[in-house]
Amino acid sequence: MTIRSVELTAWLGQFLWPFIRVSAVLLTAPLFSNILIPVRLRVLLGVGLTVAVLPAVGNVPQLDPLSPEGVLVAGQQVLIGAAIGLLLAMAFQAVAIAGETLSITMGLGFATMISPQTGVSSSVISQFLLILAMLLFLAVGAHLMLIQLLAESFRTLPIAASGLGGQDVYALVGWAGEMFAGGVLLALPAVAVLLIVNLIIGVMTRTAPQMNIFSVGLPLTLLAGFVVVLIILLPALPEHMTDLWRSAFDGLRRILNG
Repeated sequence: MTIRSVELTAWLGQFLWPFIRVSAVLLTAPLFSNILIPVRLRVLLGVGLTVAVLPAVGNVPQLDPLSPEGVLVAGQQVLIGAAIGLLLAMAFQAVAIAGETLSITMGLGFATMISPQTGVSSSVISQFLLILAMLLFLAVGAHLMLIQLLAESFRTLPIAASGLGGQDVYALVGWAGEMFAGGVLLALPAVAVLLIVNLIIGVMTRTAPQMNIFSVGLPLTLLAGFVVVLIILLPALPEHMTDLWRSAFDGLRRILNG
């Protein structure tokens, strides 16, 4: 049995092009891009997801992966996969923005740790909220919706040298405004309560100058901050993040549908 190079290229492309898009999603999407996940496990997960979405891929161009046309096709798959993962990652960063804002307001801006999601230093409040958001992400089945959206992307944006254009990239970048707005709306009630607490401490310091503001104000602000997080922020977190993820998935569908 003789296998020609054309047939070998066709067999390789049937798996290679979807694998590139799936790998780009795994490198950028929340939860899957966690630095604590070993690279080998991530590669095996990419192979498994590629096999799972192969029925939705359809026909693929029979191109040499090292040819100029093949490089363009590979670049488009990386761009599409990265767009899917980055938009969902921006939705997660709304929680990080809210956590950083609360940490600075309540006096915990100095308490930082290395984030397992991004590998950079962030406040402990942000880490706490991100862990809760990840558990909520799994609880509502958003990871399954992500895989479904990835499979649908092969129907709306087939594997070809053309895919996302400048307008789609602009829409993706413009969605960053939703990220900042979501973070501010999530932290706004708690920040307002902490502002009132700081005003009360300021009035107390003004009326009793002999009172040590550092020995009284910092513990009171920390206590008020933790109470606010437990009473105001945490009950509103599931509904707020669900709405934000729904908006992110809707935005992704609009981008992928052109």
